[in-house]
Amino acid sequence: MDLFMTYLHILGIMLVAGSLTSVYILVTSGLSKTTMPLISKMNNLYLVSVVLMLITGLVRWFFVGRHAIYYDKNPFFHTKLTLFFIIAVLAIIASRTIRKWKDLANMGRVDDVSTREREKYLWLLRVQFLLIAVIPVLALLVSGRFL
Repeated sequence: MDLFMTYLHILGIMLVAGSLTSVYILVTSGLSKTTMPLISKMNNLYLVSVVLMLITGLVRWFFVGRHAIYYDKNPFFHTKLTLFFIIAVLAIIASRTIRKWKDLANMGRVDDVSTREREKYLWLLRVQFLLIAVIPVLALLVSGRFL
């Protein structure tokens, strides 16, 4: 069970990285009525991946692997968890923006999205990339293998 949960957790991590990268590339290449459905699908995959990471992480925390007591007393784990929840909040904010843009695209008004608004969205994704890059380092520190 531990091996399977670890596999699903790592699969979620890979899907998060891949789908977020896809959204970033698609948005930087330009918004149009034809690209918005693909952007929306990749964003949905990103959200599902974040949920997969959350569920498998909770299962690993409370039911398999080391006891929850080990994690509860570990400051690196709390930092990792905090960063994950920040990513989740940013993902929700980003998804609302994508939904708004998709609605504009459906009305034929995707050109109404300003360059500034798109750039703010891209910065939101960049922050998520940064936080996602820090979490594996914290996971190593949680394990205690490099202390």
